[in-house]
Amino acid sequence: MTKDLEAALREAIAEGERALETGDVPVGAVVLDSDGTVLGRGRNEREATGDPTAHAEVLALRAAARRRGEWRLDGCTLVVTLEPCTMCAGAVVLSRVDRVVYGARDAKAGAAGSVWDLVRDPRLNHRPEVVPPDLVPEEIADRCARLLSEFFAGRRIL
Repeated sequence: MTKDLEAALREAIAEGERALETGDVPVGAVVLDSDGTVLGRGRNEREATGDPTAHAEVLALRAAARRRGEWRLDGCTLVVTLEPCTMCAGAVVLSRVDRVVYGARDAKAGAAGSVWDLVRDPRLNHRPEVVPPDLVPEEIADRCARLLSEFFAGRRIL
């Protein structure tokens, strides 16, 4: 894993931490261009905005497309703290990003290899490379998973 991707994962973690301020699930995302420049950032904002589509990945992809001036994000990498859900995986495919890097698996709703593998479905016309947590530095993957487990532990009723 390159230093650019490690730095982007740390930025995504920081975005996820900011989501906590509004009571949102702490997921953060960053879109990098082929040079490693950040084109877009996002964090979950469903609670903050009342928008069911305000997932970190969707917001980061929207910001990157605005900055680029087009919807095609070929040559880009989406870096996210949690494996994309089906909605976000669909947005990944439709935006044509080249690669998805994620720090924690989602055993209940993951659509990049855990529950489903929408992003690499051979029936689709675009299939980005997927870099799962096993290929992310352990310390970063652990932080991504811990951020989520601590959030949900604080919400469980005993």
